[in-house]
Amino acid sequence: MLPAFNLSGKVAIVTGSTRGIGRGLAEGLAKSGANIVVVSRNGAACEQAAAEIAAFGVKTLAVPADLTRIGDIQNIVTKSLEVFPAIDILVNNAGNALTRRAEDVTEDEWDQVVNLDLKGVFFCCQAVGREMIKQKHGKIINVSSILGLVGEKLVAPYCAAKGGVIQVTRALALEWARYNIQVNALCPGYVETSINAEELKNEKVRQYIVGKTAAKRLGNVEDMQGAVVYLASEGSNYMTGQTMTVDGGWSAQ
Repeated sequence: MLPAFNLSGKVAIVTGSTRGIGRGLAEGLAKSGANIVVVSRNGAACEQAAAEIAAFGVKTLAVPADLTRIGDIQNIVTKSLEVFPAIDILVNNAGNALTRRAEDVTEDEWDQVVNLDLKGVFFCCQAVGREMIKQKHGKIINVSSILGLVGEKLVAPYCAAKGGVIQVTRALALEWARYNIQVNALCPGYVETSINAEELKNEKVRQYIVGKTAAKRLGNVEDMQGAVVYLASEGSNYMTGQTMTVDGGWSAQ
């Protein structure tokens, strides 16, 4: 391992890390030596994931939180600093989506997606960013999506929120560069997980995705691990405000 990619002793908060892409990102960071703060709404799932990730030989902490509540977000920071001396890495992964015709989306449905996928990301950045400003270093990785870069039918609120994540990333990168804080976005393509397994049983849906992907396959969580380790490491110290796309070539079209 190049020394720049060794995360031993670093502390990473990973939201939405009990399953899916978030769990894969947390495990990738742990494999590189980072201690992990597992965050999810489900307390039991947090405890279980933290115990399983600890098997990689790192320290873990489970903090249940609803990221649409500012108080819960601040509690993540408070609990983390009670156990660890600093917060070196924040991975904003938690998100939600719904499939609906644009003309049928309700206000509550819009708020459900945007409040978690965009508002939650910003206020997690703010709460952790305040600590990173004090310590004069930090890595923030905001998980957007290829649908933050290109449009798609039936997911207008999700596209809006994920596009907003990229813009928030750029804005914070400019504001916080003087504090040695790097803020970047990771845009996964279609990644097959337990979360979307039911949807992907539809062969028409699967073939549509594979047909638009140059690699001619769906992604997996392991495909995302190298990218998040790079963005969390000293290897990316001169990279900020950027969008790293890992999508098998979907957005190259």
